[in-house]
Amino acid sequence: MLREQTQACGPARETLIAGGTFVVFDGLVPANRHAGVFGSRIRSAARRGHTIEGLADTVEILRQYGEELLRTGLIDSVDRSSVFTIFLNSSATDVLGCAGGPRPEPLQVPVDAPG
Repeated sequence: MLREQTQACGPARETLIAGGTFVVFDGLVPANRHAGVFGSRIRSAARRGHTIEGLADTVEILRQYGEELLRTGLIDSVDRSSVFTIFLNSSATDVLGCAGGPRPEPLQVPVDAPG
């Protein structure tokens, strides 16, 4: 199911082949709601200097599906160094988009910052 919908699909497929975990969530959410949320993530990631592979393409794909209900899933690498979000049709039989890659480093609070 992970073809070349976005640039992140190949690395996500490789993560699965290497033994990564995979989960599809039960809830259904309209595609355009996902597009809004993940569109915001593009901007917040850019402010932190982080790029999420395939996210811009995935947001465009999600916008095309409008009110159609979709499922989401996650692919996590064995060592948890990478994570991918996938978007599937409502029956979870077709991957529509995929975004992700290396997990960003957590924001570090300076040691001398007031508590």
